[in-house]
Amino acid sequence: MTTDASDRTLLTSLTLARGSLDRATHLRTDAAGWEAVQSDPTAQVIVLHGHRAPVSGEEPRLVRMRLSGVTWPHTLVLLAQDADGPVLAALTDPSIDLTQMPAERWGDLRELGALLDDDDAGLLTTAVALAQWHRTHAHCPTCGQLTTVTGAGWTTTCPEHGEQHPRTDPAVIVLVHDGAGRALLGRRDEWTSGWFSTLAGFVEAGESAEHAVGREVAEEANVHLDPTSLIYLGSQPWPFPRSLMLGYHALATNPADAKADGVEISEVRWFTRAELAEECAAGSVRIPPRVSVARRLIERWYGGELPGEWSRP
Repeated sequence: MTTDASDRTLLTSLTLARGSLDRATHLRTDAAGWEAVQSDPTAQVIVLHGHRAPVSGEEPRLVRMRLSGVTWPHTLVLLAQDADGPVLAALTDPSIDLTQMPAERWGDLRELGALLDDDDAGLLTTAVALAQWHRTHAHCPTCGQLTTVTGAGWTTTCPEHGEQHPRTDPAVIVLVHDGAGRALLGRRDEWTSGWFSTLAGFVEAGESAEHAVGREVAEEANVHLDPTSLIYLGSQPWPFPRSLMLGYHALATNPADAKADGVEISEVRWFTRAELAEECAAGSVRIPPRVSVARRLIERWYGGELPGEWSRP
């Protein structure tokens, strides 16, 4: 990796934004086609139990099964179409006992995202995002009536107010540097001592992503940014519960004034590369896991991939 401003490798290699699924969007408005998919003998189903999915193999792959084997209550959604046929997800409530389902192990997206191949990472990310939405949006936001699942699982419909679509909340995340080899990392109050990450926050109503970057850094760390220094590096979905993370690097204009707000952020620190490496190797500092945008922003500044044992859970 390099910190050269022309480098845009994060745009194509973020862990949860790899690959390119054929989402077969035409089937969302083709009721007969969706019915045919559900009886297609080639259809493969990925079971999602809450946020967890079954995987197999030393290099984990999602377990795929036939729809006829899904005999417990579930919400069925269309994820993609691949060379072997349609791929669906059976979204099941975590209270349902699935111990009878054969699987080497179960894992969630945070654990598996960096271990799966491109296609499986994309499938599981999409399934988790839809599961989160269906779990929290079973009723019409206008009148409160119970909705029905439509659009191959990509919409719900209220008899009075029509279709509702999955919601995505844009959020910005930024590696702030001082132009002299140091990066600013912060720790949230609820985190274990020694856990540090880049600064982040949600884009507010009526605000651009770039303005959100500057506002969040100023609010959380009392640091102002050179607006011409912002480098957009890529985005990835973060379905915990429904975010899209937009990643940046930016230059601080007043690094000496860095101070945690004491509300969202309890501690901020400037790290040199040597300091970060020394403290991570000693175990006194931990950085975000490989599945996160924050980890990749830190690695881009650092100049290369960092050891997995430096990750926090």
